[in-house]
Amino acid sequence: MDHFTYSNGILHAEDVSITDIATTVGTPFYAYSAATLTRHFQLFQEALAWTDHLVCFAIKSNSNLAVLKLLGDLGAGMDVVSIGEYHRAKAAGVPGERIVFSGVGKTREEIALALQGGIRQFNVESEPELEAISQIASGMGVTAPIALRVNPDVDAKTHEKIATGKSENKFGIPIAKARTVYALAARLPGIDVVGIDVHIGSQLTDLEPFELAFTKVADLTRALREDGHNIRRLDLGGGLGIPYERSNDAPPLPIEYGQVIQRTVGDLGCEIEIEPGRLISGNAGVLVSSVIYLKQGDGRNFLILDAAMNDLVRPSMYGAYHDIIPVVQAEAGVEQSAMDIVGPVCETGDTFAKGRNMPPVGPGDLVAFRSAGAYGAVMASEYNSRPLIPEVLVQGDHFAVIRQRPSFEEMLSRDSIPEWL
Repeated sequence: MDHFTYSNGILHAEDVSITDIATTVGTPFYAYSAATLTRHFQLFQEALAWTDHLVCFAIKSNSNLAVLKLLGDLGAGMDVVSIGEYHRAKAAGVPGERIVFSGVGKTREEIALALQGGIRQFNVESEPELEAISQIASGMGVTAPIALRVNPDVDAKTHEKIATGKSENKFGIPIAKARTVYALAARLPGIDVVGIDVHIGSQLTDLEPFELAFTKVADLTRALREDGHNIRRLDLGGGLGIPYERSNDAPPLPIEYGQVIQRTVGDLGCEIEIEPGRLISGNAGVLVSSVIYLKQGDGRNFLILDAAMNDLVRPSMYGAYHDIIPVVQAEAGVEQSAMDIVGPVCETGDTFAKGRNMPPVGPGDLVAFRSAGAYGAVMASEYNSRPLIPEVLVQGDHFAVIRQRPSFEEMLSRDSIPEWL
């Protein structure tokens, strides 16, 4: 469910016309719906209402401060994978006790800063990281709460670049080795073992991999308790997918995901943490772009937009699909034609879709990319010296620009020319 619908023939974000936003801020831009963000977060709260829990939003999916503030005020925790994301969570008003620090390459500086600022737990990915946290925490005279991320060797059945739970992936400690590493953690000073962490991938549309992974976590919890560890918290990651293609079967609902958690680990008496990102923010955002040209090619037509791969890299990087719709609603039954939808960047890879059927659109018309709220703006770049595009948050009948488009002067001012040139 989202709040991007046609009203009087014009696409709206909640009660605000997309054309009105475009007139104010120019194109391209991202627009987010506060009502959709709120509803999707609440779905996870409802799915875990049967137990003590914390829903930690995965900041890597959308790191805008306004989005984080909205979710934090609703009670969300934050899952961060860099000290920059940690600072964003704190700047949005989220306290350290609701921030989980994940990621395979935490530096000593990042660990120290998180300990100084307050942290709910570190999700530890390796023995060297564990030993580093112990040394730093001991040197600071504090205790670091940790969960070891275990790799359950479960195929998430998702894109190879976003699968994280197989033995060949870089993430976590092999589950067969977990008891040995937990024993090491128990011996190290400055370490408080609070739980187990697992995360098998992103954009999962089948619950079976979750069931397999969580069952392994349940078995490990019992074994670790037999070894004397006080396992009281299970971080089960995120990864639940969204329907990028509206014609496809819908992925499982959060309530069904919650039932899998209850069925597999619900009898252990542990507090549950989850780290959804895409399902909260993905369908809460659209990318809006203007048509520059309609180009007649040799055997194909090109719809050239002012948005490009630097603004939305997912199609180029993952071959990802996004519904692309006209902002002015097409008449029912209008004839459609196949187009390659592309941007102006000087790369053949700057292609959003090939042979996509589209109703008639032409120069100056607006189109919207659905399901662009996750891994859109956060992965954007200034490739080809194109400014990062604005982000807009809509709530009800009003909107605010929550990230401005930088001027070319601002972009150039970040560079410096040595005196000897």
